[in-house]
Amino acid sequence: MPNYHIDRINDDIRRVLAEKLREVKDPRVAQGAMLTVTHTDTTNDLRYCKVYISVLGEVDEKQLVKGLKSVSGYLRRELGHSLDLRYTPELTFVLDDSIAHGAYINKLINELDIQHDDDDDSQ
Repeated sequence: MPNYHIDRINDDIRRVLAEKLREVKDPRVAQGAMLTVTHTDTTNDLRYCKVYISVLGEVDEKQLVKGLKSVSGYLRRELGHSLDLRYTPELTFVLDDSIAHGAYINKLINELDIQHDDDDDSQ
């Protein structure tokens, strides 16, 4: 049976973190690249949360992960103030390249030289 409560909590965490990431002052995180929280995965006991981050733009991924790890305490505190949860989960950040991969696939599809049959339209 699906757990709708956890799904709602995941959506709330994703929304709050996306909002709070804009306020982060760490230069490793706010270096001009566009960050998107694509998905959150919270354990059933609300102790841990994996936060999937997608990055558009040129960025040093190792420095970004270090920056996210250093601001995770601030984000966790802000999350605790924004949401009324029994436990504020410990945040773990994972880079998600699904948006960049989708853009690459879209670029490849657009570059294909496909000839359309005009004869099918006249029948």
